[in-house]
Order: sequence, then C-alpha cells, then structure tokens
Amino acid sequence: DDKEIAILLIQGSVNLEWQGNSYIATRESFFDDLPICLHVPKNVEVTVNALDESEILIQKTINNNIFECKLYKKSDVEVTNSSYELWDGTAKRDIITIFDYDNAPYSNMVMGEVRNYPGKWSSYIPHSHPHPEVYYYRFDKPQGFGACFIGDNAYKITDGSYAAISGGLTHPQVCAPGYRMSYVWMIRHLDGNPWNKTRIDDKNHIWLLNN
Repeated sequence: DDKEIAILLIQGSVNLEWQGNSYIATRESFFDDLPICLHVPKNVEVTVNALDESEILIQKTINNNIFECKLYKKSDVEVTNSSYELWDGTAKRDIITIFDYDNAPYSNMVMGEVRNYPGKWSSYIPHSHPHPEVYYYRFDKPQGFGACFIGDNAYKITDGSYAAISGGLTHPQVCAPGYRMSYVWMIRHLDGNPWNKTRIDDKNHIWLLNN
C-alpha cells in the first residue's frame, strides 16, 4: 500500500491489466528486444497473466507521491551506445534507460538495462555514486559467466545472479568471451539527493578518458 511498483518483462508474453487498461506485452529475447515496463504508484492493483513461459522482474520502493500510471513500450526507451570508440572497443556496451529522474522525477527509483558484449566491460571506467544499486544478470547460455567488482572485492556472476551494491562503491563488470550478458540496473534515489546520472569516476582511472 505504500510502494510504487515497476513490472519489467524480461522474456515471454504476458497480459497486463491495471485501472481498466489491458496490454499484451511480448518480448522474444532479453538480449535482442527492447524492454516493456509498467510503472504504477502505490495503491494501484496490477494483474499479470502469463500467455507463454515468461519471466518478469518487479522493482518497488516506498513512495508517497501519486502519479499517473505509465506503460513504457519499446518505442519509449532510450538506447545509448557507449564507449564504442574507446580502448579498442573493449568496453563497448548499449545502455538502455527505461525511466530515470529526467522522465520520471516523481519516482523514487530508476530502472534500465545494459547489453554487455562478449569479452567486454561495462560500468567502465570504474565509478561510484552515493545511491544504492542492484544488478540482475542473464546470460545467453546457462554456462555463461563473468565477474563484477564491488569496491575491492570480485564476485563471479552467472545466469540469474544479482549484485547488491552499497552506495559509494565502484562497480565495473566484465563478461567472459563467447557469451552475451545483459543485466537490469536499478537505483534508489536518496531523500533530497536523486540519482541524476550521478557518476563519480575513480580518480585512478580518469586518465583513460583522455586517451
């Protein structure tokens, strides 16, 4: 009753129903198709009926703001090709923003996806922000793997892994060659300090931006 909710279709086909509205969302591939997401304020009932074998991700947090429900279709999301020309393409990735402070300032959270190519890095150069963040990973093969670096610690990531990143810690990622990795990124705004594309680059690696 006190939380806003974002329902993201990872893969499959579902019928979404809310406030007298109905929409059949279909996403054949998490790695190739753009996302579809329903974002609603507190006290809004949503029904999700799977029409096929499907996976959804639900993000929610406390928010007393009342706002209009928003269905983000594939044509509504923003895709940014990042670092294609840097470091011989070793950190090329596609950053997909579903909603953030720019288009949903009434929300207390942010949601997007990253397409991390085989053998490539993302969230690079290492950076941090005071806001907590969660990553949810999928690989195109069940044996696919990679690594996430949170602060000074390294963790193996596999299909279905997640990373809970405390605010203030750097968090670069890398994917093993031969496997495709995509992940959902979710950020919680801080009270009085929203994440507005906030990025504090690791000073030890800033020199890379000048080459």
